[in-house]
Amino acid sequence: MDIVLAITIGVLVAAGIYMIQRRSFVKLILGIAMLGHAVNLMIFTLGRVTRGVPPIIHGEHGLDVGAADPLPQALILTAIVIGFGVQAFAIILIKRVYSVFQTDNIDTLVNTDFE
Repeated sequence: MDIVLAITIGVLVAAGIYMIQRRSFVKLILGIAMLGHAVNLMIFTLGRVTRGVPPIIHGEHGLDVGAADPLPQALILTAIVIGFGVQAFAIILIKRVYSVFQTDNIDTLVNTDFE
C-alpha cells in the first residue's frame, strides 16, 4: 500500500509542477491544489496511520503502550483548511484580474496598473 501511495504522491507532485508552469491562471490554481493534496498524502503516509486498525500501539507481550500520534492528522486537517482559504483567495484575485484585463494569460499581463 505504501508503494501505491508513493506513486500517487509522485504523480500529483509532477502534475502540480507541470500545471504551475503553464501560462493560465486557472491551471496555476489547479497546480497549487494538486501540490497541496500531494503534501497532505505525504504527511498521512509518514504518520503511519493504517486503515481498519485502532490507533493503539501494542508493546511487547500484548501490553498497550499508548495511542498513536495524532499530530499528522491535525496537520493534515489544518493544511486542508489553509489550502481551501488560499484557493478561495486566489480564485477571487484571478476573477478580479480577468475582469480588469480581460485575459487569464500571464504573458499578456504587461501592465499591472488598474485603470
